[in-house]
Amino acid sequence: MKKPSGYTKGKPNQVCKLLKSLYGLKQASRQWNSKLTSSLIAFGFIQSKSDYSLFTKHEGDSFIALLIYVDDFLVASNSNDSIASLRTFLNNKFKIKDLGCLHYFLGLEIARSSKGIHICQRKYALDILADSGMLGCKPLKLPMDQHFKISKSEGTPLLDPSIFRRLIGRLLYLTITRPNICFVVQLLSQFMDQPSSSHLAAAYRILRYIKTAPAQGLLLPSSSQLQLTAYCDSDWASCPDSRRSTTRYCVFLGQSLISWKTKKQTVVSRSSAEAEYRSMAATSSELTWLRYLLHDFGVSHPQAAILYCDNQAALHIAGNPVFHERTKHIELDCHLIRDKIQEGSLTTAHVSSQAQLADTFTKALPSYLLQAHLSKMGIVNYYSPFCGGVLTDIDQD
Repeated sequence: MKKPSGYTKGKPNQVCKLLKSLYGLKQASRQWNSKLTSSLIAFGFIQSKSDYSLFTKHEGDSFIALLIYVDDFLVASNSNDSIASLRTFLNNKFKIKDLGCLHYFLGLEIARSSKGIHICQRKYALDILADSGMLGCKPLKLPMDQHFKISKSEGTPLLDPSIFRRLIGRLLYLTITRPNICFVVQLLSQFMDQPSSSHLAAAYRILRYIKTAPAQGLLLPSSSQLQLTAYCDSDWASCPDSRRSTTRYCVFLGQSLISWKTKKQTVVSRSSAEAEYRSMAATSSELTWLRYLLHDFGVSHPQAAILYCDNQAALHIAGNPVFHERTKHIELDCHLIRDKIQEGSLTTAHVSSQAQLADTFTKALPSYLLQAHLSKMGIVNYYSPFCGGVLTDIDQD
């Protein structure tokens, strides 16, 4: 590296020998992010306030979006000239390597066809099976038994808990394209501090379920309406240790599943209506954030988002602004959904328990109901389960 300003030792043509890589410094990531951000803004990009890793640029009729993960970039645009201009700029500034059309990114496998875009993690799933010694296991139809209840006191503590922690960590990353295992993985992740043999057995059961269809993933249809729709649900006092409820929701843009979450609530709900109401408030926050994100992409969504809930009491609390005894103990931030309904950005609707798609993230379902929900959410498997074949209508080039 060049000698710093003010350093006069040595001969004029000498340089400094770098003893430590810049990647090893604590401030390296922050400096890299600052350098990259300032360069893109100077080139005309606008950094999103909804997602700081997203940069967008409007120039006439052309639009280009840049998504960043450390030093890996995803670029999407309606203009080839805009992509070529950005490629030239980045190459002159940072010396990049262009990998062409998107097929593989951070463990995600992307295939395109006339039906839409399919995203899966087949190679990542097979690597988990191989590393765990479960590649030859017998497949299962369900990731978790319907009547199985798990708590901290079950089983004997593991002598080496790192095996369980490593496996759950990898399964958490697999939920990016496998929302059907989101519930059970979230349940097992609560026992990372002191896992037992029963917890590890439940994790291995998930692997046997993954073996059934390792290439299962999301299908984003090419023809779909731009309408935000959400399903929310909760499992009241489902945790046997803390008696806290669990919030679950899934959000669709048209027919495409774009967001889902399973999370234990921070407080103990006194009734099932309160637990459902907290779940509705969390879902409304997610819908608000998604509207901001659509605005950054230049997508207009003037109509109200639709929120489906299967609890009539929670729907009445959300629609009735009257303060009464049943809601006086609920925190004020939970009443966010009332404000969204009154301003017209959100409407609520009742859905039957049999048609509640969020049940996939709430409880262990029978196989027939699980498959029905997965088909409605666009969870498909384009590869044959074991031979690795692929359907002919998928473009892999």
